This record gives sequence, C-alpha cells and structure tokens, in this order.
Amino acid sequence: MTGHSIIEGFVSVRAVLKSGSRPINTIYIRHDKRDNGVTWLEHAAADAGIPVERVAADIIDAHADGSSHGGIVALVGSRRLCDLADIAADRLAPFVAMLDGVEDPFNFGQAVRALYAAGADGLILRPRNWLTAAGVVARSSAGASEWIPTAIADTTLDAAQHFRARGLAVACAATQHAVSIYDADLTQPLFLVIGGEKRGITRSFLEQADLRLAIPYAGPFDQSLGTTAAAAVLAFEVMRQRLAAKR
Repeated sequence: MTGHSIIEGFVSVRAVLKSGSRPINTIYIRHDKRDNGVTWLEHAAADAGIPVERVAADIIDAHADGSSHGGIVALVGSRRLCDLADIAADRLAPFVAMLDGVEDPFNFGQAVRALYAAGADGLILRPRNWLTAAGVVARSSAGASEWIPTAIADTTLDAAQHFRARGLAVACAATQHAVSIYDADLTQPLFLVIGGEKRGITRSFLEQADLRLAIPYAGPFDQSLGTTAAAAVLAFEVMRQRLAAKR
C-alpha cells in the first residue's frame, strides 16, 4: 500500500484529518466553495500544517474519480495500520471483525461502515484488500474506513489463532450446524469473520470456528444475504445484545 491516493468529499477528508489515519499532502478546495464545513477544514488543516489550495473546478474534477466530491479532494499517503496485538488491547470484551475476500470496494466500504457504526473495536484484513481504493472505500463507508483501527493478518487462520489465544471466540456466518444470532451469546469477547460475495468462508475454517451463526429469515428464502447486509445484521445484533446486557 504505497504511493498516493485521492480522498474525495468533505466527510471523507474530515475523517482522514481528524483520525490521523494517513499523511495528507495537500487539500484542494474549489475556489468558490464557502460554508461552515470548509471554514472548519481550512482552520483544522492550518493547525496541522497541511497545505490547502483554492483551485478551479476543473482541477478538482481532474483529481476526482467521480462527481460526488462536492468541491473538496485531498492527496493522501498510505493508510496507517495498527499491529495485530494492539487491536482492542484495552477492551474487556472486544468485538473485532475481519472482512475476507470482499471483491467490490463499494461493498467493502459499506460493510466497514456498518461494523464501525455498530461499535466494532477493530478491523482485520488480509494483505490484498481494498484499502488501496481509498477514495471509493472512504466515500462508501462515510469515512468509517479511516476511523476504525485496522491491522493486517496474512491469513484468516492466523488472525483467528491470534484472537483465540487472547480469549476471543471465533465466529462466522453459516447455514449448517449453526445457531441463530438471537440465541447465541454475542456479549462475550468476539472475533467475527465475514466472507466475501462469491467465495465466502472455507469449509475448513467453518469447521474450526467456535460459533457458527445463522441469520434467521421471516419466510422461505434459499439465498444468502450479500456481504454488506450480513455484516450489518451481525454487527448490530452484537451491539443490541451488549446494550441489553449493560441495562
């Protein structure tokens, strides 16, 4: 994950600036764009010693991949990552998630968005992942990809072994020999693995998981949910159970 990327839009640029997730080389703002968000961005960038340039609209368009930038883009460096051992190290009952094999950067960003919104303490990825598509991922995750602490593991099994040794139960979605998410105890320290759209999770990994979770349907339907929907359902059930336990 070397080189430079373009982050587009106020929400995504603000997330990078406030989280410190990446070095920011320059922020470009359309010359005539003025609102409270832009004023904050200019002041915050000045405080951080980051150059801000007012430029013509065509320069913004030339840097951006799409048209949803709203007149703001940032030239940034590689994502700063955590060591695996540092993820949720200060949590008594961590909720850590891994996205493995998600083949679409928009789906990847949406899944990260759901996980972060539901309170996941960290995100684990394999070395080949969508963080290189920083603009799409940051935009589709509404900046969550820049906020959530993130680490790399060589394989899903490596990550599972690491977190199991730290006392986390290894969980994944499954259709066979699985317990409903509403019957499983998701308040315990949890490492949740979510597979991609096509390959899903390997049978060998499913067989050694501590928890195989089923998402119940209201009626007859023989198809699995997409990655984004499954991530949201699983993560928010974890959140629901933990909030209920606190009460």
